[in-house]
Amino acid sequence: MGRLSWPSEEELEAVKKMVAKISGRGVEEVKVVVSPYRICPLGAHIDHQGGAVSAMTINKGILLGFVASENQQVVLRSGQFQGEVRFRIDEMQHPRPVNCKNGEDHTNNGSTIHEECQWGNYARGASYALQRAGNLLKQGIVGYICGSEGLDSSGLSSSAAVGIAYLLTFECANNLTMSPTENIELDRLIENEYLGLKNGILDQSAILLSRYGCLTYMNCKTKEHKLVKSPKLQENQSKEEHREYKILLAFSGLKQALTSNPGYNRRVYECQEAAKALLSASGNSLMEPVLCNVEPEAYEAHKDKLETNLARRAEHYFSENMRVTKGLEAWSSGKIEEFGKLISASGLSSIQNYECGCEPLIQLYEVLLKTPGVFGARFSGAGFRGCCLAFVDVNHAAEAASFVKDEYQKLQPKLANQLNQETAVLICEAGDCAHVI
Repeated sequence: MGRLSWPSEEELEAVKKMVAKISGRGVEEVKVVVSPYRICPLGAHIDHQGGAVSAMTINKGILLGFVASENQQVVLRSGQFQGEVRFRIDEMQHPRPVNCKNGEDHTNNGSTIHEECQWGNYARGASYALQRAGNLLKQGIVGYICGSEGLDSSGLSSSAAVGIAYLLTFECANNLTMSPTENIELDRLIENEYLGLKNGILDQSAILLSRYGCLTYMNCKTKEHKLVKSPKLQENQSKEEHREYKILLAFSGLKQALTSNPGYNRRVYECQEAAKALLSASGNSLMEPVLCNVEPEAYEAHKDKLETNLARRAEHYFSENMRVTKGLEAWSSGKIEEFGKLISASGLSSIQNYECGCEPLIQLYEVLLKTPGVFGARFSGAGFRGCCLAFVDVNHAAEAASFVKDEYQKLQPKLANQLNQETAVLICEAGDCAHVI
């Protein structure tokens, strides 16, 4: 695997020196897990229903440096959070659903930590998942974890990046060899069982399966996945059709979901209720109530029987599945403008049919749609806080970033002023999969 732009040699060296300082060991003994953040261009909010999704990682994320401890003790410190996490790797962990502030993300918001669950639960959750899968853990670690400096990681699935970082660390220290698909399931145990979050497998799949320059496709029902390479200029393709891109991330300044919003788990429940109604109407009431078990023909035949909210959730699922299929065709053909239009349509359906988002994020999305050089945009992540992503023409990336920053400042000055001005709008490149250096 070739070295990419992230992490830099300086970042790696800083993490190694911190671990050496904490552990009293040599810098040369330190290993570093690289676990990137992900974006989901198409396939929003349908992974938990067994839908088709697309994703890629970016050249930002989590670094976790570690050395094996001299016993079963796990000792962890964080670059973003205060305090020290300690537990024995061989002690049995028990599920503890997230109920604390900031419990969903290892975000870089500088919050004062009052409870260990603010960030230590992902390490304990990784231990739980490995034990739950029948693995014997004997070797502890001394580790230091940090996110990309100055970056608000909400909306980029930093929680999955953190969970995967701990899994790879514990596996490496205990000489366990796991395939990416096995680690996808292990991270699902962290999120679904240990923390009680009702999300699907999109995030961890993107982080573990992606390769530089590729779009990762995954069928969340069958677990089938494939990498679709970034297209090269074909002989019969004009230069106008083949446009190079960068990834633009525009941050809202929202740190937490609005308490008045029913949130993520409520939407999942509504999708299941829609599936239940459609399966019953089509004579398949014994099947698991997830929308991937509903044939598109059955949806078309019976969708008018759904109450308004459930109809919107089902419409988002089926239209988004179609956008993923069309998006893969556009991507593999080098039609980035067509790909971008599908991303923007996904963003609109997320607002109108899935009903996620809030005023600042919707305003940010609308700013991106009128930004020079932007091919397409949508929310990144669940859409209740965090950021928006866009694919932008490489020749207009800097101009686009400046435009977005200025326009959002006019609409939401208070939130905009809370952002790190150097990373409020970020131009990124595609990344690689999580791995150990």
